[in-house]
Amino acid sequence: MDNGRQGKRHAARNGSINWPGTLLGGRPRQRDDVLFHLRTRSPHELWLVIVDASASTRRHQALSDAKGLLAQLFDDAYRQRARLALLTASGHVPKWQVQGLKASAGLRTWLDGLGAGGGTPLLAALGEAGHWLAARRKRFPAERQRLLLVTDGRLKDFTMLPTLDCPGLLIDIERGPIRLGRAKVLASGLGADYRHIDELIPG
Repeated sequence: MDNGRQGKRHAARNGSINWPGTLLGGRPRQRDDVLFHLRTRSPHELWLVIVDASASTRRHQALSDAKGLLAQLFDDAYRQRARLALLTASGHVPKWQVQGLKASAGLRTWLDGLGAGGGTPLLAALGEAGHWLAARRKRFPAERQRLLLVTDGRLKDFTMLPTLDCPGLLIDIERGPIRLGRAKVLASGLGADYRHIDELIPG
């Protein structure tokens, strides 16, 4: 019996895969690298996913590969009955796709149609997400919140980053011969873990 401990070597050995926890460790290469959800009574989870779909993410198949990771995440959220909040950052203003709903098969249809274009209202999206998470914590104080941010980090200003107050993972989708490396700076500013997408998908 593991007494509820969450460490990697004390996690459940079967059941549904915990994708957020697994990806934090990089791309799983063997079974021991995969984390599974513990079958214990635990608070419901909310996964807040912010997708940067600005024009720059079209380069070098970055957004296309990110969509593959998101499909895995949505499937796992559906199996785990986790609630999802999904916010896209493209064009002039961020747009909510779902807000705290149970994951459904309809998300696949949205994901298939996701394209990139326009500017990067990512700071606005992060600010919106921070306000929304704070309000939701007041309504559901026992809920466990997690953040997944998918972006190439191509922002000009990092001085107005919000405090999101929940564990986060930034997946950097910047590719190409010239990389600005701003996503790592953004992750640090948000207090989020950082992974490059090339670590998380098969070569």
